[in-house]
Amino acid sequence: MTENRNPILFWGGRVLIYALLIGFAWLMLFPFTYMIMSSLKTNDDVFRSPPRLLPFSPITTEVEGEERTLYTFTVDGQERQMVETDESIRFGFFTTPEQINWENDRDSAIVAEVPLDEAEELNEVTLTGPDGQEDEYDLYNVTVDGETLELVLAYRGAQSVFVDPNDPSVTTLAVARTADPLEELEFQTSNYEAVFNLNLDRALVNTTVVTIGVVLGQLVTSIFGGYAFSRLRFRGRDALFLLYLGSIMIPFVVLVIPMYRLMVVIGWESRLVSLVVPWIFTAYGTFLMRQFFMTIPKELEEAALMDGASRMRILWTIFVPLSTPAVATLTIFSFLYAWNSFLWPLLIIGEGNVDNHVLTLSLIRLSNAFADQPNFILTGAAVAILPPIIVFILAQRYFIEGVATSGLKG
Repeated sequence: MTENRNPILFWGGRVLIYALLIGFAWLMLFPFTYMIMSSLKTNDDVFRSPPRLLPFSPITTEVEGEERTLYTFTVDGQERQMVETDESIRFGFFTTPEQINWENDRDSAIVAEVPLDEAEELNEVTLTGPDGQEDEYDLYNVTVDGETLELVLAYRGAQSVFVDPNDPSVTTLAVARTADPLEELEFQTSNYEAVFNLNLDRALVNTTVVTIGVVLGQLVTSIFGGYAFSRLRFRGRDALFLLYLGSIMIPFVVLVIPMYRLMVVIGWESRLVSLVVPWIFTAYGTFLMRQFFMTIPKELEEAALMDGASRMRILWTIFVPLSTPAVATLTIFSFLYAWNSFLWPLLIIGEGNVDNHVLTLSLIRLSNAFADQPNFILTGAAVAILPPIIVFILAQRYFIEGVATSGLKG
């Protein structure tokens, strides 16, 4: 019997679910998207308020051999493109004693805004606020709509003189900080060139070498260890496996000093090899591969042994190809750990050995060199975060499958 469904409720529910999923996905992706877009912005565009996602750059024109930003103004009902000159005029913002904001003069209701040289200064007056507080203000004669008024000076300000480069006789006054610049969409790819010139290119190569070494080392040792603990029978196997697995519970801070002393004795201090060799053994990787190998039917292994295949051949021609999800999962975890490692490189390499810096250490130097330029800092962060994201996207299918199937059999 076919179930009757209301099509409006059915499709309305589906649309609502997809809308919620898209909304949550956008919330998760927005910080990353904003970081990438900010890495392609100018420094002024990053500090723009309100902020915007896409990178825009001001359009400039050459005036008297100097590049100047173009601004848009409406003068005499006509929109014009104008540039800021080196001239500015001091303005006074005048109000009546009753309209003064005693908490902040700049929040007072302004009656007139005129150049100070067009107002006549009279004297100072002492005014009393609503709570009995007293303050002194300058009193001026100000002409407003043809009428001269006695007003007090709330605060001073300056406005820049803007001129039309095509018609210098057309000028206007405005505050440059609040003026509307003429802009165009432009991606500042030069930001990446700037950060790479600060040794980030060398750090990227070092990080790649270290990461590849750690990932390959952990894959080899975990595959061999996982096969041995899952298929080979020897005295004390289970006890040794539990002991090896228990090493995961040892905090890293307990191992720092012994490992550091060992690197010094061997002579690997401040060398990239010290970032690779100590980390090619992983109890987690061995456990992951062991659990996955145990799900492979023993009949496959027994048939290969009867055909005369060696243990090594069985491992690399049967077990490893069937364990692609587990290998992909271990590769992602190993990659992320090696790529983002910070504390151990900081201790064994140090900040002074710039040639052997990895990305995490170079980002510290970058943040110090460009402390007031967040666009460059975000550019360095983008360089560091893009490779792990690409690796995860490429191996996502195997990663999900590996997490879902590993550990099914104990």
